[in-house]
Amino acid sequence: MKPNQLKFAETHEWVALSNPAAGAVATVGISAQAVELLTDLVFMDLPAVGTKVAVGKSFGEVESVKATSDLYSPVNGEVVEVNTQLPNQLELLNSDPYGAGWIIKVKLSDVNGLEALLDYPTYQKQCADH
Repeated sequence: MKPNQLKFAETHEWVALSNPAAGAVATVGISAQAVELLTDLVFMDLPAVGTKVAVGKSFGEVESVKATSDLYSPVNGEVVEVNTQLPNQLELLNSDPYGAGWIIKVKLSDVNGLEALLDYPTYQKQCADH
C-alpha cells in the first residue's frame, strides 16, 4: 500500500479502508514516521483475535530501547486477524511499514471516528509541525 492511499490517526497509526462501512475489514499499522521516532524496536505486544477495539483506545504496545508506546486504534470493531510475524520480525516495521508491517485487521462495528482521520498530506504536515 502507498501512504497516500491511507488514512492516519494523530497518534501515528494508519488505516487502510477499501469500503468504509460497518462490517468492512480495515487494516491497521503504524507509520514510517512513528517507527523512525521509536528507533531500535525490541518488543511488540499484540491483541488476540476477537479483541474489541475502540477509537483512541490502546490495543497493544511497541517497545524500543528508548521507550514503550501504546498502539491506539483508529477504528471501532473486533480484531479478526493479527500479524503474527511481527513480534519475531520487528524489522518488517522498518522495511515495509505500509505492507508486510501491518499490525491488525479489524471488522468495523461502525464508522464513528473515521471522519477524524487525516489524509497523508495533512498527516505529513502534522508531523512536520511537532
